[in-house]
Amino acid sequence: MLIRIVKLTFKPENIASFERIFEESKNGILSFDGCNMVELYQDITNSNIFFTYSFWDTEAHLDNYRNSDFFKGVWGNTKKLFADKPEAWSVHKIQSTNPS
Repeated sequence: MLIRIVKLTFKPENIASFERIFEESKNGILSFDGCNMVELYQDITNSNIFFTYSFWDTEAHLDNYRNSDFFKGVWGNTKKLFADKPEAWSVHKIQSTNPS
């Protein structure tokens, strides 16, 4: 499993527009083969900073999504709203702990 984490910093006046884009596109992302989950987080201190976490079976599945027309359309609309350059990481979960 591959987890893709993307940090997105928006101009404050564009937060609602981004939230709308995410709401309208999340099911489309989930419909891609190999995508298991998509989550959106908002920073507690800086409300214009968001993080997306998407869970993929393999890097090839993520690449298929990233090379799709769907992604290009969503990303094209999203990047117009940025206040800062986005950052992205692809990670593997090493360990998870849950209370007993």
